[in-house]
Amino acid sequence: MTTKFNLLDVVALTVDLQEYNLLRGQVGTIVEILGDGAAFEVEFSDRNGRTYESVGLRAEKIMLLHFEPLSSSESEMATA
Repeated sequence: MTTKFNLLDVVALTVDLQEYNLLRGQVGTIVEILGDGAAFEVEFSDRNGRTYESVGLRAEKIMLLHFEPLSSSESEMATA
């Protein structure tokens, strides 16, 4: 399954990034698409909206978070 990420998507880390003091599961927002979609600048902010880290990441290190049920066509694409 290939996930297409877009600007301002909310994502979570799928790996620990100890060099940045970030752990798997931490939530961030894609703020820039790099290298024609080969990587993404992800901004991590606290509950007050203050950015505490911004890191360039490849798609395999993040997962898209969903806040609403997928439509039937989106579900079919996700399982293809």
